[in-house]
Amino acid sequence: MNNDIENEEPAAPRPGISRRGLLGLLGTGAAGIAVGAGAAAAVAASTGVPTTRSYPFSGEHQAGITTPAQDRLHFAAFDMAASATRDDLRELLADWTYAAERMTRGLEVSETGAVGGPPLAPPDDTGEALDLPASGLTITVGFGPSLFDDRFGLADRRPAELEPLPRFAGDALVATASGGDLCIQACADDPQVAVHAIRNLSRIAFGRATIRWSQLGFGRTSSTSTAQATPRNLFGFKDGTANIKAEERQAVEDHVWVQADDDVPGWFVGGSYLVTRTIRMIIETWDRTRLEEQERVIGRDKGAGAPLSGGTEFSPIDFSAVGAAGQKLVDDDSHVRLAHAAQNGGVQLLRRGYNYVNGNDALGRLDAGLFFISYQRSPQQFVTVQQSLARDALNEYIKHVGSGLFAIPPGATEGRPLGAALFA
Repeated sequence: MNNDIENEEPAAPRPGISRRGLLGLLGTGAAGIAVGAGAAAAVAASTGVPTTRSYPFSGEHQAGITTPAQDRLHFAAFDMAASATRDDLRELLADWTYAAERMTRGLEVSETGAVGGPPLAPPDDTGEALDLPASGLTITVGFGPSLFDDRFGLADRRPAELEPLPRFAGDALVATASGGDLCIQACADDPQVAVHAIRNLSRIAFGRATIRWSQLGFGRTSSTSTAQATPRNLFGFKDGTANIKAEERQAVEDHVWVQADDDVPGWFVGGSYLVTRTIRMIIETWDRTRLEEQERVIGRDKGAGAPLSGGTEFSPIDFSAVGAAGQKLVDDDSHVRLAHAAQNGGVQLLRRGYNYVNGNDALGRLDAGLFFISYQRSPQQFVTVQQSLARDALNEYIKHVGSGLFAIPPGATEGRPLGAALFA
């Protein structure tokens, strides 16, 4: 471990990708990049409506959190190579910053790009996003608990709450689909743009980090802006009606961003905690369940999304309302009751998950569900809600097969790559 860590200066701003990163671009081809099951199908399923909107990579907070949720996702978790050093990690984050800043503007990963280099060498950029606009691409980078072990001299920089999540009732987690030293969340309105981002950032990481697991998502399952309509999940219900919206500035401050008085290292102030959960839906069983039971399990009307206590989609839920026979209209074990802030001490999460379909399993059953994503000021917020859901009637129809917790640092600033303060 370096004894001079406290006096160490952050890496100087780079005008481009480092030599190590450029060697990565030269040293691996498309066959070496894991893009997750169903990648080809997801890329082919482009919405056909390219968007020219763009979001800056740099800023006080990272984009892709309160940003209006885009339609497509490619998420990847990485492990650092066994031979990687502290300098490799710092240089990798600087290289990712440079490339991400360009890609979120609709540019190639380097000035040489896909076609401007020597004809006898592999191109810097894979080229599948050539001629495509930025498509609202956001790239969000995070650090897993394992990054703060003894390998990189960062043990004393770990936020106290950045610990692996506890085991929850019904977990059937797969180790190779959980955890990771680093993560990248790429969201865009065009799936090809999101896949291009992860593919090229993976190439840049070659020799320093490799993909541990990844997930493609489509059809956002929550709204992060009041300008967005509430979407539906693969069970056919509107999802995320009560989600925090970016326009609710006080709620975002209170529940999403880490504050200076939260007893965290200085580098993490202004960041957030990210939780991912791969939730497989038992589609075949759900599809044979009568509508009345589906609505009881969820606690909402399937058509309009209104709570079963009455009103419209956004009507406050009356948990005390009873029917003609004296039964509670919103069941005690319904999902909306157990997940609601009123039942969890006021805890709220900012959700921005996605549907996923990974084909079929060996028994011919659809491997599909919800890739749950939430951002919160403290992991305890998620833990509180998830423990409340231990008796959720929905548990009969789902199982959690993947999980991750990551510290999302504040945004990069001009002259300081993402995560530079971690090494300061």
